Amino acid sequence: MRVAIADYGAGNLRSLSSALARAGVHPIVTTDPDLVVEAPLALIAGVGHVESAAAGLARHGLDDALRERVADGRPVAGICVGMQLLFGESEEGGEGLGLLGGPVRRVRAPRVPHMGWNTLVATRPSELLDGVEGADVYFAHSFAAEPADAAVVAAIVDHDGPIVAAVEAGPLAGAQFHPERSGPAGARVLENLVRWSRSA
Repeated sequence: MRVAIADYGAGNLRSLSSALARAGVHPIVTTDPDLVVEAPLALIAGVGHVESAAAGLARHGLDDALRERVADGRPVAGICVGMQLLFGESEEGGEGLGLLGGPVRRVRAPRVPHMGWNTLVATRPSELLDGVEGADVYFAHSFAAEPADAAVVAAIVDHDGPIVAAVEAGPLAGAQFHPERSGPAGARVLENLVRWSRSA
């Protein structure tokens, strides 16, 4: 199975590609919108901030390709900044894809960035997080999504208050943490992601 990783020009895509290969899929890092539309799963991943990432997607027409997928009910997943891009306006600057309602705001905690390991607290059943409820996963971010619809939230973490750690809604899924840096729990999340994409 092919996974198209939308390349917006930043991010540690090599380690993610390696982790996806270990999950049994063929990752393709691409700026080709046709590949992003046609692959069984499209993934937005990386580091940086929403404004530059959104500009990188738009430069290659990947933003429209991702919206087309979602309109057709085909799976799209985001990791870290990729999850933030599923939402709308960001306090860091710029606009995401607006596929899910709600803004991206600076983490409301004395300790910013939210860096290191934290424990997932599932808020509802989720294919993405099957078998990893209560696991420790790795975070590195200063901004986080605040979904308008609480029903899309699949997990939170406590960092001097709740932070949305994962979302799942129809053909959309997102993880604010880095599965590729989260050991066995992260590997399980990527395996779950592949399984979810086949049924989304």
